[in-house]
Amino acid sequence: MTGDCLRAPLLESEQRHASDEAEVVVNINGFHRPLIQSFSNHSKQVKGTEDQNPFDEIGAGSFSIPPQSTIDPFRNNTPNIEGLYEWLKILVCIPIVILRLILFGLCIAVGYVATKCALQGWKDKQNPMPRWRCRIMCITRMCSRCILFSFGYHWIKRIGRPAPRETAPIVVSNHVSYIEPIFFFYELSPTIVSSESHDAMPFVGTIIRAMQVIYVNRFSASSRTHAVSEIKRKASCDDFPQVLLFPEGTTTNGRVLIAFQLGAFIPGYPIQPVVVRYPHVHFDQSWGNISLAKSMFRMFTQFHNFVEIEYLPIISPLQNQKDNAAHFAERDGDGSRSHWAIID
Repeated sequence: MTGDCLRAPLLESEQRHASDEAEVVVNINGFHRPLIQSFSNHSKQVKGTEDQNPFDEIGAGSFSIPPQSTIDPFRNNTPNIEGLYEWLKILVCIPIVILRLILFGLCIAVGYVATKCALQGWKDKQNPMPRWRCRIMCITRMCSRCILFSFGYHWIKRIGRPAPRETAPIVVSNHVSYIEPIFFFYELSPTIVSSESHDAMPFVGTIIRAMQVIYVNRFSASSRTHAVSEIKRKASCDDFPQVLLFPEGTTTNGRVLIAFQLGAFIPGYPIQPVVVRYPHVHFDQSWGNISLAKSMFRMFTQFHNFVEIEYLPIISPLQNQKDNAAHFAERDGDGSRSHWAIID
């Protein structure tokens, strides 16, 4: 439909009722289009009748149209440094930043060397990592906790407890920042599902290979099928660690959840959901429309960064709905529709 088709009847009405004309801006799917609309006494009367419930005669209750949502799930709420307090805090934190960078670099180096030692000569990567190699990886796990400390996460608030691997072989979490993979590596030492592109990242690629990562290319159907098969294989064997997935497939600002990828729910194993929150006042720690370098700089220049980890009750598939992964992804622990999508 063209713009002329929209405007012609209204322009004719304008000529008949020039004295009552008014300009109204209508928002249609985020685009603002000016329309000239005239209001006569007759149209006001019609409007009054439209406000009434047209279904009163059949006994239906009143209804209302929900307001349009304006939440952008990817927008960082503090992308820029604003306010005198923030600038003064950055200046005060400069000496602290230097110490934090030294600690960060040292932990990266030690963790990298320990991981290389754990991987040295290990070729049978289809089976669980031998225990003596896992003991070496404990050094890398402690380094990851020190990395979190260097970022300003001096203490971490936990709500609930992680379920043992035998009870919940799969863990799913919302994804807000690059901090969650570091935390979960320290906390659970899980097998993760990750994009193939992460394998080429320096230091990080080596560490995730030691975690027996399951690579997936979301744009390849065969890759997704293979990833689901690997999730099921590793979740079914107690010798493997828990499998960790971020079912959103990308980072958000942590205010809401976006649609889930169903790879974690197709195998039909019990799942423990985890909610990660980053309470803040001056700096939103979400990795949305902000560069990695800027995000790291802002974290280093905060006195302390807050994070909360809440372990939710385990969700098991219903016996008659094991094959319905979409329904499983929406369920709560009691079988009802999930309410954990509200993060705030």
